Amino acid sequence: MSSPLDVSVPRRLLLQGQGLLEDRYQKAGPARVHKRIEALGFVQVDSIPVVARAHHHILWARLDGYRPHMLQRLIEKQRKLFEHWTHDASILPVSSLPYWRVRFARYLANPSQSRWWRERLGKDRDKVCETLLGRIREVGSLRSRHLEGDEGSSSAWWGWKKEKAALEYLWRIGRLGISARVNFEKVYALMDDMHPREDEESVSEREYIDWSARKALEGLGMATPSEIAAYYRCITLSEAREWCRREIDAGSVVEVEADTLDGRRPSRLCALRDWNRRARLAGRRLASSDREEIRLLSPFDPILRDRKRALRLFGFDYRFEAFVPASKRRHGYYVLPLLRGEQLIGRLDAKLHREQSVLEVRGLWWEPGHSGRKAPLAALRSAMARYQEFLGAESYRLPRGDLRSSLA
Repeated sequence: MSSPLDVSVPRRLLLQGQGLLEDRYQKAGPARVHKRIEALGFVQVDSIPVVARAHHHILWARLDGYRPHMLQRLIEKQRKLFEHWTHDASILPVSSLPYWRVRFARYLANPSQSRWWRERLGKDRDKVCETLLGRIREVGSLRSRHLEGDEGSSSAWWGWKKEKAALEYLWRIGRLGISARVNFEKVYALMDDMHPREDEESVSEREYIDWSARKALEGLGMATPSEIAAYYRCITLSEAREWCRREIDAGSVVEVEADTLDGRRPSRLCALRDWNRRARLAGRRLASSDREEIRLLSPFDPILRDRKRALRLFGFDYRFEAFVPASKRRHGYYVLPLLRGEQLIGRLDAKLHREQSVLEVRGLWWEPGHSGRKAPLAALRSAMARYQEFLGAESYRLPRGDLRSSLA
């Protein structure tokens, strides 16, 4: 194997695959939002509303004119998207639903998953599920709060009553879908009513594995088999390894080595055969962009999902600390990474006070080599103004004197 590639190659390919080298100032609308989600493969959903919820923030970071009603229209009115589980709850394009039906069948057939659900649904699981499906056929849709058996139960898994667990189980196996969310609570409806199978071609296991692995590699640019398997959590590590071996033998995938920024030896990665062309395109897009501009990223942005990869490619050691005791946090509860060009240059702890319509900045930390520069501060002020507009806040507040002066 030749000398390792510079770390900028896999880094730029990741940014390009995750839509962060695209022109974010293209006119936004449901059609362009849909196109972005098609390219990404999925967008993670998260319930934490400290500033913007993750799915909205992720899309805004890629389309400046994005607003939440666009996503709602695609899901609830046009039915071009559906919600299901990747590594977490996610929004996916309906074009991937034929492949997801294989995933539904796999989940249903998995003995360990069946055992997990039997413990929550009891021996009469099938009866509970059929009764619930019958009720939904009758009323059209429902939320868990509508279930008599759920009254007074905890929202934690171990506190769920059978009916509430059955809703989630039927969603996991594809019998139910999420037709909407009301104050973030799921509204369940029959999946086949929402997304009929008419004219939908069936997908084989081989096609399912190939789609999952290839789509992951397109999104990641260069990746290990483990990262390919983890992208959708559709296939096993052994299936990802076998796919890589098969495609390398066929010539559609190549193996490369690339330098890292985490102090470890060069990493061995898989890449699509045309990675050179893709890398040149990424370089041109980066060169033509405003390299001083800062994008505020969600803590759940796909480029940060894998902490080890972020450290390897960006030298950025990021930990989501919302669930870390306050006394042990290094930075803050909900910290937004700052992306400028192809570098993660800092992080900002933020909170939106909705009643006062104020975006509070509670902390700002620059990465080594970026603190004190005038250009990042000007770019950050611009980024804050755009984020404030997206959130609908009237102002932002800087509580500490040193931070106030640095952004004034």
